[in-house]
Amino acid sequence: MDSLDIIIRGGMVVTPEEIQSRDIGILDRKIVELGPTLKDSARETVDAAGLHIFPGLIDSHVHFNEPGRTEWEGIETGSKALAAGGGTMFFDMPLNAHPPTLDARSFDQKLAAAEAKSYTDFAFWGGLVPGNSDRLEELAKCGVVGFKAFMSNSGVDDFPRADDATLREGMKRAAALGKIVAVHAESETITSELAQKCIAAGKSSVRDYLDSRPIHAELEAIQRALELAGETCCRLHIVHVSCGAGIALIASARKMGVDVSCETCPHYLVLTEQDMEQIGPLAKCAPPLRPVEARETLWQYLLADEITSLGSDHSPSPPEMKTGQDFFRAWGGISGVQHMLPLLITEGHVKRGMAMEHLAQLLSFNLVTRFQLPTDRGRISVGAQADIALVDIRGSFEVKSDELFYRHRHTPYFGRKLTGKVVQTILRGQTVFKDGKIVSKPFGRLVRPI
Repeated sequence: MDSLDIIIRGGMVVTPEEIQSRDIGILDRKIVELGPTLKDSARETVDAAGLHIFPGLIDSHVHFNEPGRTEWEGIETGSKALAAGGGTMFFDMPLNAHPPTLDARSFDQKLAAAEAKSYTDFAFWGGLVPGNSDRLEELAKCGVVGFKAFMSNSGVDDFPRADDATLREGMKRAAALGKIVAVHAESETITSELAQKCIAAGKSSVRDYLDSRPIHAELEAIQRALELAGETCCRLHIVHVSCGAGIALIASARKMGVDVSCETCPHYLVLTEQDMEQIGPLAKCAPPLRPVEARETLWQYLLADEITSLGSDHSPSPPEMKTGQDFFRAWGGISGVQHMLPLLITEGHVKRGMAMEHLAQLLSFNLVTRFQLPTDRGRISVGAQADIALVDIRGSFEVKSDELFYRHRHTPYFGRKLTGKVVQTILRGQTVFKDGKIVSKPFGRLVRPI
């Protein structure tokens, strides 16, 4: 065999099945050897003693807002933050970009931006909105991972919500194309009526916003989406489920034969509505943060393996959109892509005994399987792409603004002490992030489902 490009020595390799001390040999972007003590030579040797080696994280839910709204984030800064958190691939949502990703032309615009600026690999969601069902086939040919629809107001005018007729037709077409449909599940009828009552009464506090988006509004929409998926035989993915009751509905439908998966987000596992009241607009999101009891039930379902994957739902904005006394007017999105893994190590592994193998499933392996990505992704095995995160799972740090890679350095996690420090991130055999710094040029590529 030729001399290896890299040998990573002495790390604890985390797979969905086990954790073992292994050396990793990398050549031509791929893992070519895996064993207790490799005797080969290499141009570069990485000492991973004391570190855990994860498959590179895949974040299937981000809003990097390019093209058109790069002043909110942008692919360059968003992908840097992802790499700093151990991530090697993101799925960008179709909205918040302008134009949104609703056809082949808008897909190509986003692709050009990502190819020029992304520090990680990437995939794109296409949009499902009223009037674009005849564009789903061209989006599928472009290589989207699936189609995203909002069952409530999306917050941006150029991405309207999908009513039931739109969702049913879109699901039929998606099923014929072999594509998955993802939904933001909150009832527009319930949330808009409650919000309008508050606004009419001059109520605009954090508590008023929370009361306008109750758990039952989420459950009602989840149930409708499940029924439509069962009717149309469409693969369904429900994003950012915020409560255990929502997971219970999904688990029940899965047992009845509905092809459904779901994600939750770190903020629903870490923060509560009390945190939102204390932190203010930086912690505003939709669905909103929930009471402690709902968070703990969500953890129970996560530990019981009823949740398919985790996504950050990183949805930033300029600072001026996250200020003010009127909570209804503040932007609803949390900046969190950089700290997804440390948050889960801290709250899951350290506090609740969550297995590292389970984390590898939720953050990489399950995403490859569910979204039909190339099978050489999301795993550490011979023949796989060398997408790797080296993590000191005992390393502790405090979240500080000067260490954030976001365009706007704000997050609800300021001052939080976390365990699990990402030391190095390798994408296709090349180091992107190391010791707190981005050390490569952008070389991300589009990853299409197979």
